[in-house]
Amino acid sequence: MAHVPAAERRPQLIKAAIDLMTREGVAAGSTRAIAAELGVAQATVHYTFGTKEDLYRAVMDQITDELVTRVQRAAPRDAGFEETFSALAGALWGTVREPASHHQLLSELTMFALRVPGLSEARQSHYQRVVEVTAQVITDTADRTGQKLAQSPETVARFFLSGFDGLTMQVQLSLPDEATEQTGLRALVAATVALAEGSLALPDVPTT
Repeated sequence: MAHVPAAERRPQLIKAAIDLMTREGVAAGSTRAIAAELGVAQATVHYTFGTKEDLYRAVMDQITDELVTRVQRAAPRDAGFEETFSALAGALWGTVREPASHHQLLSELTMFALRVPGLSEARQSHYQRVVEVTAQVITDTADRTGQKLAQSPETVARFFLSGFDGLTMQVQLSLPDEATEQTGLRALVAATVALAEGSLALPDVPTT
């Protein structure tokens, strides 16, 4: 292929990686295979991203950005904090089983990174960004609806994500139960909203 500036090549390689790993699995996503998917030399991947870890992080960030954009579009206008957050959480849950959203691929990449020592930094960096993005969504929702937060946006974000990740894992472990999932999601949203608003009682919990 003709020479293409790195700024233009970057999104092409990210798309090639997503297409390849969606079709053949995360383990198949070597730099050589990704280069072949786009029809460029393997050196092009390393020139554009530096390392495989940087490419994987870019893929995870790209999918996250797409998910956030889709979820934010679901925010109703002129609605309160609870209704808005419920709509956002529902939209996010809607991406879990939709192949086109690549939510499944994102989860697989995160789990894959747990097993590969060289990807640990990429995984940590990515999850920190997920927390930051979620906290920003919560902040923006609170500002738009006039809701004062009783806890920091990061605390609320981490609480919500821990529950959402658990619900998602049940689906990925082939234990689907739509009624139970909906109840769990509604309970998680209710608890998250209550935590954010300050109406959730927090008992002392012995940790030793």
